[in-house]
Amino acid sequence: MSDGTFRVPTPENEPVKGYVAGSPERAELDAALEKAAGETLDIPVLIDGKPLRTGTTTDVVMPHDHGHVLGKVHHAGAEDVEKAIAGALRVAPAWQAMPFEQRAAIFQRAADMLAGPWRQRVNAACMLGQSKTCHQSEIDAACELIDFWRFNCAYAEAIYDWQPRSVPGQWNRADYRPLEGFVFAVTPFNFLSIAVNLPTAPALMGNVVLWKPAHTSMVGAWTVLELLREAGLPDGVVQLVPGDGPEQGAVALKNEHLAGIHFTGSTGTFRTLYQGVGENLPGYRTIPRIVGETGGKDFIVFHPSADLEQAVTAVVRGGYEYQGQKCSAVSRIYVPKSMWPAMKERLAAEIGQLKVGDPRDYANFMGAVIDRKAWEKITGYQKLGKETGTIVAGGTADDSKGFFVDPTLVEVDDPKHRLMQEEIFGPVVTAYVYDDAKWTETLDLVDSTSPYGLTGAVFARDRAAVLQATERLRHAAGNFYVNDKPTGA
Repeated sequence: MSDGTFRVPTPENEPVKGYVAGSPERAELDAALEKAAGETLDIPVLIDGKPLRTGTTTDVVMPHDHGHVLGKVHHAGAEDVEKAIAGALRVAPAWQAMPFEQRAAIFQRAADMLAGPWRQRVNAACMLGQSKTCHQSEIDAACELIDFWRFNCAYAEAIYDWQPRSVPGQWNRADYRPLEGFVFAVTPFNFLSIAVNLPTAPALMGNVVLWKPAHTSMVGAWTVLELLREAGLPDGVVQLVPGDGPEQGAVALKNEHLAGIHFTGSTGTFRTLYQGVGENLPGYRTIPRIVGETGGKDFIVFHPSADLEQAVTAVVRGGYEYQGQKCSAVSRIYVPKSMWPAMKERLAAEIGQLKVGDPRDYANFMGAVIDRKAWEKITGYQKLGKETGTIVAGGTADDSKGFFVDPTLVEVDDPKHRLMQEEIFGPVVTAYVYDDAKWTETLDLVDSTSPYGLTGAVFARDRAAVLQATERLRHAAGNFYVNDKPTGA
């Protein structure tokens, strides 16, 4: 035993590397990309630190070169999931008993490893497996994940540090216990940082976790799990159960030891999980905690006083970076009639210059969408835009080599058009042009058009308009931006 009040190192945001031509990080990344592209991973189910290869597999391909298989992912069946839960529960007492500073040390070391020798290995996995440009991978798979691990330790320390006051003759103490059971972490394809944070944040607090990543993110997820194990994460604390989501979910939801769900993904999937918890509630030993973040139909509303240059940049970067595959991506914009002619012309010119292709070509601004299902859904919305609106830019796609969708801007006359209401999760932005005199009515439209309320932004140089929009749209978005794109908080 050691005596002392231990403090984790003060976290600082991880600097973003530039990857300019001739830089050391560019050379390191090129070498990592070449190595990763030359391998075909055999990704197992991982139970108690032991790989299980079930023989039922799904190929993981490069979205920008779908004939290139990066790995085969083994599916966890119902019995495998039960074994994983049992194994997690066996190690739970020892993991919970480990002092916080020792648990935190594992994630501090993992952050240092990712900031150092593992950085380009993880970036390469993300670029190839999720078709991210080097910048999008760097800010996600490297910097944000490093920040999650370091800041989580500081936030956890702050939670433990808060203690109740005591009256004379008493000593009141708060014990922040882990949950009684396991946490089921269901994670998305688009952000590796989120996919890893969802299981590791509960683990830091002493919980054991059943992790079900999206199969299209498995190359990156497996790479980071290897990093965590090398950093000292004990076997069984995070059990990896890839495969068919409904099958794993059904087993987890029916298990009496389910103590929590940590989810990011589609609204429909989250509702299914939430409903499943309700249906199985009498059978649980405790009442599961449920944390979920789902879809978005994110907006920008431009006031007539908005700056044109800022507006164009916000739409291009907010709507088309990472192929619009962000729940925070700009998807609908409201533009005053006085501003639209110049903005329309500028947007068409800027969008026309965006290069789409293999992210290993550093000149490309966009890669491919994640898989064929996504490609078919997004191109269906492009078709809808052609049939019922006006294509201002883009509108084309090609799946012959990769799942490429060109950045698309559509103008519609109906503010309640499907393209203004439904989440697309792709590089399609829809514009509705409003009369300058109807600013207040347009704010009402923004708030009432779509059920989603994730992110939004207002652009105006008129402070009174900003204050009005901030108040009127208070419940229209969780993250609200002023004169900035609604991504990358």
